[in-house]
Amino acid sequence: MRIKKKSAKPSSKRPPLYFIGYRGARPMSEELVLWFDRAYGGPLRISQEEDAPDSWHVHHGPWSAHVVIPLPSTHTAALAEQLSWEHDQIGAVAPSVMPPREMPDTLLLSARLARGLTLLTQGTAYDITTQQYVNPSDWQDRSLSAFTVEDHLIIAQDEQVKPGAVWCYTLGLSKFGYDELETFLPQGIPDRAAKDLLTESAEEIIRSGQTPKVGTSFDLPFLRRTITISNHRTAAPGGRMLGFRELQ
Repeated sequence: MRIKKKSAKPSSKRPPLYFIGYRGARPMSEELVLWFDRAYGGPLRISQEEDAPDSWHVHHGPWSAHVVIPLPSTHTAALAEQLSWEHDQIGAVAPSVMPPREMPDTLLLSARLARGLTLLTQGTAYDITTQQYVNPSDWQDRSLSAFTVEDHLIIAQDEQVKPGAVWCYTLGLSKFGYDELETFLPQGIPDRAAKDLLTESAEEIIRSGQTPKVGTSFDLPFLRRTITISNHRTAAPGGRMLGFRELQ
């Protein structure tokens, strides 16, 4: 994404996007700054919240995020069991609240911080929205100006929801503050068709900066198709309730 000189100031932090599991001592904030500046050019600034040395407010240009490392033990016992982790320490990375058009850059900062903490601790990151575990070697090394939507969402499928059809849906668009997308395709359709349709639709929604209403149509130039939002509902794949907009 293009780096802008001015941006709205964050008003608060959103729920965490990543948990970081690790063993031993946490990295110092200076280590994260050094790693980030070498990887992306910096400058990264970290300030500790008053009377909370484990809570960091991280700034890069006009964007910011929040890191708590480690989380209090009262928060992590059940979480470690839920994630089936052997790590004895857990940290969290959360983006600041920003306008929709600024969210891609804000999420990029959060993802880069999670990557840095995973590398520095040689631990494991857990993407809460996509429900994926990310080891140090799994991160995609992108330049500072690169934004690829596939880095932040996955396309999932379920053949049990509707007889004769495959439920195809995104997990990850909700990171940006939008509903997830879904479509129902006849069984036997290649997986690539659903991936291309949902990925390009997600890119268009992020580009436009707003969730389309039911009945709204938009063009997908690379697929040479016009898509209509035909329905809005909630569902809980993986046990987490999410909003979905159906594509036709």
